[in-house]
Amino acid sequence: MPSEFPSISSLMPKKPTTSGGPVDKTAIKLVNNGSTEKFAQQMKKIELKEKEEIVRDNAQALGLPYIDLSVFPVSSEALRMIPEELVLEKGAVCFFATSDEIRVGCIEPNKELDDFLYQLGERHHAQPVLYLISENSFEHVVKLYANLPIVKAITKDINITDEELAKFGEQISNLQTLQEKFLNVSVTDILSLMIAAALKINSSDIHVEAEENGIAVRYRIDGILHDVATLPKDQWKRFVSRIKLLSALKINVTDRPQDGRVTLVLGSGSLDVRVSTMPTIHGESVVMRILHSGSKGVTFDQLGLRGDAFNRLKRETERPNGMIITTGPTGSGKTTTLYGILRTLNKPGVKIITLEDPIEIKMEGINQSQVDISKDYTFAKGLRSILRQDPDICMVGEIRDLESAEIAIQAALTGHLMLSTIHTNSASGVIPRFLSMGVKPFLLAPALNAVIGQRLVRRICEFCTEEEILDAEKLARATKILSELPEAEKKNVDLNNLHFYKGKGCEKCSGLGYKGRIGIYEIFAMTKEIEQIILSTEVSEYKIQDLAVKDGMTTMAQDGLLKALDKITSLSEVFRVTE
Repeated sequence: MPSEFPSISSLMPKKPTTSGGPVDKTAIKLVNNGSTEKFAQQMKKIELKEKEEIVRDNAQALGLPYIDLSVFPVSSEALRMIPEELVLEKGAVCFFATSDEIRVGCIEPNKELDDFLYQLGERHHAQPVLYLISENSFEHVVKLYANLPIVKAITKDINITDEELAKFGEQISNLQTLQEKFLNVSVTDILSLMIAAALKINSSDIHVEAEENGIAVRYRIDGILHDVATLPKDQWKRFVSRIKLLSALKINVTDRPQDGRVTLVLGSGSLDVRVSTMPTIHGESVVMRILHSGSKGVTFDQLGLRGDAFNRLKRETERPNGMIITTGPTGSGKTTTLYGILRTLNKPGVKIITLEDPIEIKMEGINQSQVDISKDYTFAKGLRSILRQDPDICMVGEIRDLESAEIAIQAALTGHLMLSTIHTNSASGVIPRFLSMGVKPFLLAPALNAVIGQRLVRRICEFCTEEEILDAEKLARATKILSELPEAEKKNVDLNNLHFYKGKGCEKCSGLGYKGRIGIYEIFAMTKEIEQIILSTEVSEYKIQDLAVKDGMTTMAQDGLLKALDKITSLSEVFRVTE
């Protein structure tokens, strides 16, 4: 308190002294008239004024505008821009709002508040402006919330509409025009354009990567990444914030990976976009995977199985118990194959339960459960729960360890049909992989029905198919592989007159020569010979492969070459995924 002002205690009346000294009659009069309380109030006003001046000086030093909200009329519409719980958490209040501008007062500016302001502006499509205010101004506005009957909570109402996607989709004809389109739209519309373009050209993933001098945008089309555009580096922060806001991720967290998901409701059905962010040296890398959750999906007949492989797998799926395992690298279509089988088995009177991480395809009539490691809900624990739900058919996204493998095998041996995946390079590698986990051979042999090895190859665009002229080396390799076909398939192939094809590239396929993908497979069922190998001490991938081929298995490379002869895919595409 300033020294020039007397203390309140000095103004209190003094008792008369025993020496008969004078009594402070003025002080007694002040007390009697209630002036001490008024003086205290005056002193408080002076103190608040001084604090306001300090805040004003701080605002000037920070380059921010200043306002005293204790004398500013704050409307209820402005208060409703930010709910009270967020006001207390952020130390910021909205005191003025129009359709074009939102003014927010804060006690102490920080980076987290900057992100929050951007989020607020995006949500209401208005420009946020930050003011510095005192604690007194803040407390004054907080008290106003008590007079509001209802306070709106901030909801994630930022969205991408069906109309926006349709509008941008009409403007896109091929990959080559995307660079120009991206440079001619606002930062707010870039994300809409990105998703619309991905839908138009059937991209499965959108990669947005911060680089030293720009932002690289790449699309994965039919399993292959294609560079489509480079955006200015100064747009990065706002663009990433918009993606995070849409997928309910923390905008202020940039130093650790995050995963989110958003569902867009479109006229053609729902569209799930799974978002993953990861910090890199130049900024965060963002990958958006597009999942058509409302689509019908591929049926068993559309998987690309043919001949003996189709009949063999169909026969195994009709058995009431046992395990059917699919194998292949990430992105080889294993989940699609399992769901193709489930669509065939999904009939009245059959209970099907799946355990996945994550659920990528939603299906009616099937109980789907998602693994959550953060809540200690693992594949092994989920499998135990599944078996208590009295299912007829179980599908487990992946067998990763001995515990889940043993439970799956026990389920297969006790009257359940179990479908699952495991990571190996070929069908013949599944059995050694199980045994390396520690699975008991005498349990694995009777539990395993069939093993499916698979890859995905790109389809030749049907609008620009032309015959490919091969060099002698490629033709010799193809001839050798086809010469080892099982007799049932070999009789339909003229090894002396082989013709292969490719896509020339046209507007329909964006000049790529390919459009869509199809599976190539190798399938073997359990036989007595393979069972003996499992029970022996000499299990090897090569021995199982030889026995499966002798039993009539068509290998993936052979299946791919047969599809190449039928103008479905190209020879180079088959060699790319199998060798």
